[in-house]
Amino acid sequence: MSTAIPDGFADVVPAMEAANARILAALAAHGVAYAPYPARLPAGNPRGRAAARAFPMQGVLKYHGLADWAFRTAFLPSISINNGAAHTTTYVEFDPALRADHASINGATAMGRELERVAGILDAVRGLAGVRSPARVVSRNVVSTRTVGKGLGTSASGAAALAAAAVGALLGPELAANTRFLSCLARLLAGSGCRSAAGGLALWLSYPGISHEDSFAVRLDGEHQLADAALVTVPIDSRVGLKTEAAHHDAPRSSFFKSWMLARADEIVELISAARAGDWRTVGQLAELDSMRLHGVTMSGSRENKLIGWEPENMHLFRMCNALRDEGVPVYASTDTGPTVVFITHRDHAPAVAARVESLGLGLEAVVGPIGGPAALVDVDEALAELG
Repeated sequence: MSTAIPDGFADVVPAMEAANARILAALAAHGVAYAPYPARLPAGNPRGRAAARAFPMQGVLKYHGLADWAFRTAFLPSISINNGAAHTTTYVEFDPALRADHASINGATAMGRELERVAGILDAVRGLAGVRSPARVVSRNVVSTRTVGKGLGTSASGAAALAAAAVGALLGPELAANTRFLSCLARLLAGSGCRSAAGGLALWLSYPGISHEDSFAVRLDGEHQLADAALVTVPIDSRVGLKTEAAHHDAPRSSFFKSWMLARADEIVELISAARAGDWRTVGQLAELDSMRLHGVTMSGSRENKLIGWEPENMHLFRMCNALRDEGVPVYASTDTGPTVVFITHRDHAPAVAARVESLGLGLEAVVGPIGGPAALVDVDEALAELG
């Protein structure tokens, strides 16, 4: 299934197609394997149930803007790292006796647009499985911090956990473990859910006009080459109520946007090599650099309403990061759409970075966590106990 090419972007499609081919060649050269998209699917179970867990992601080479809003494909490929400081657990039960889909997210009944996005994944899986049963969904974000903040990436983990549970319930555990298939489905709720499904340091292949089946995510550190890295998460709330959807609309109008697209392949190829070599510093350096570029693109997409995603605390944290590097502590700051900061460092330095954050006197919390794995099915009874 082909996806859309937005007006004004047909001129860069040949270059982005060539970039995609180059990235696929780099994956093959480095021995990064991925499953084929399934050619045939089993009959679905109209009364299936399953539970899954997934981790939020932190952007490294980031994205904004959706080339196709129905398939939620991006204008450019991107890379993120799953964050073990939080997770989403989701239970899905299909039941022909239900009159309609029902979803509870963090204890509240999903309504309107929120329920529509959940139903989008359920409908996609039902269509593939040949099943019409409505579903009951219970999902909860579990964080190790007092506050979630804005920019932690829980929409990604929510999408990945929902996709895994729905596929597991209707089509079985084998297909739920096919991360190519799973990441395509998770993308339908949140683009970054595609990478959350793959786990670790994950690459999402995308460009305007790419087919649905070819816009998937693959884990680059599949042999845990980045085990020496640690993430220090500092949640910060957005005081302006920043919405990621608004950033997706504004970013492609920035005069910087096409340059950002066309420069992406070189850094993707560099990061594939770095991940395979266990070079977490390069991961951190590019995450910090692209944090600045992401916000430059976002803030320059509108003449009237500038989307300024950072809060005053961010300035202190960015400068703290520079000061720590001057002192010999290798640490790099990453932000996505919101002000929440995730520091990437060596696990031996993570406690010192967390202590420095808390010593700033800004009332910020710093939580040390590992890199998170892929979305995966979990025991249903264990999940229901966690979900309450």
